[in-house]
Amino acid sequence: MRLRFPRKSAVLAFVVFLLFIPQFSVGIRMIPGRISAVSAAVGNGFDFGPFVEAPEYRNGKECASQSSNRENFVSSCDASLVHVAMTLDSEYLRGSIAAVHSMLRHASCPESIFFHLIAAEFDPASPRVLSQLVRFTFPSLNFKVYIFREDTVINLISSSIRQALENPLNYARNYLGDILDRCVDRVIYLDSDIIVVDDITKLWNTTLTGSRVIGAPEYCHANFTKYFTSGFWSDPALPGFFSGRKPCYFNTGVMVMDLVRWREGNYREKLETWMQIQKKKRIYDLGSLPPFLLVFAGNVEAIDHRWNQHGLGGDNVRGSCRSLHKGPVSLLHWSGKGKPWVRLDEKRPCPLDHLWEPYDLYEHKIERAKDQALLGFSSLSELTEESSFL
Repeated sequence: MRLRFPRKSAVLAFVVFLLFIPQFSVGIRMIPGRISAVSAAVGNGFDFGPFVEAPEYRNGKECASQSSNRENFVSSCDASLVHVAMTLDSEYLRGSIAAVHSMLRHASCPESIFFHLIAAEFDPASPRVLSQLVRFTFPSLNFKVYIFREDTVINLISSSIRQALENPLNYARNYLGDILDRCVDRVIYLDSDIIVVDDITKLWNTTLTGSRVIGAPEYCHANFTKYFTSGFWSDPALPGFFSGRKPCYFNTGVMVMDLVRWREGNYREKLETWMQIQKKKRIYDLGSLPPFLLVFAGNVEAIDHRWNQHGLGGDNVRGSCRSLHKGPVSLLHWSGKGKPWVRLDEKRPCPLDHLWEPYDLYEHKIERAKDQALLGFSSLSELTEESSFL
């Protein structure tokens, strides 16, 4: 039945609708198993062909029973699930798909993971098409796509050392407390250029002690001063914000976040305040990272370094090859300029890029050798000394 509003009622209804639109995002919920919309997306000019359907990963008997029935609706509010937030965009889509695949492949309870995927409002592929592609690739995945309104942050972004770091979607992590459903109290945030080679539940079980809001691997040996300009350190007031803290560098591509404390502490506003200062006086060069350091460094729950073997993409200029840090590995992170899917397709891969390749679900148009024996190694353990894989 079609409802017809009188003219005044229609205007009033529209105004009420506008008042209740979320300021930062709207959500697209895709129900497992319902992929009939794929044909419509293809009709809109987006090709699903390059991606193949992932294998089906199921929970073992030891997992919670509520997630084992594929026909059941799984709520994004279910606190018994592992909640993972990632961005989703056409440029890094291949990385996001590989990251999700790696988590499912290594999880003891893959059906007990819920993915909160954040897409930019004006992505060339459109958030709805990206959502349909994820459903096509992972027919039984528990996920929801949120549309991030780029105008939320666009006027706060300053130029960076690398143009890719100026993408508004890089700042979506600042707004997770607003973007995700209010019922989501806790989340793991992950960048799209990672693969997980361990059970993600282990990272989820990190305890944030005291009043800490986030947890991440810290690197206290790093030169902390280089993350800010000389203008910052010479300012008579700004360095004093680190007073009483022992700040250490941490990478924001892997974080466990308490969203209840985040919202209560108004941490989004605190990050925005530093971005506003940056617009007036240049105090850093590295995009979305420095505001996090200014707000949280010295008050971060330290997580084992195995959960962020970062820097595999090289530096922000050359993107040169890097080796693994010594020690066990649970997550590999291609932070930096070089991305494994780009280097593999250009037939100039770094050795570690071949560890990303098994999780790639892209149906390659470029033939390339996959015989790792030619490269002189056959597993992760042969690429690093004194390391254990899991």
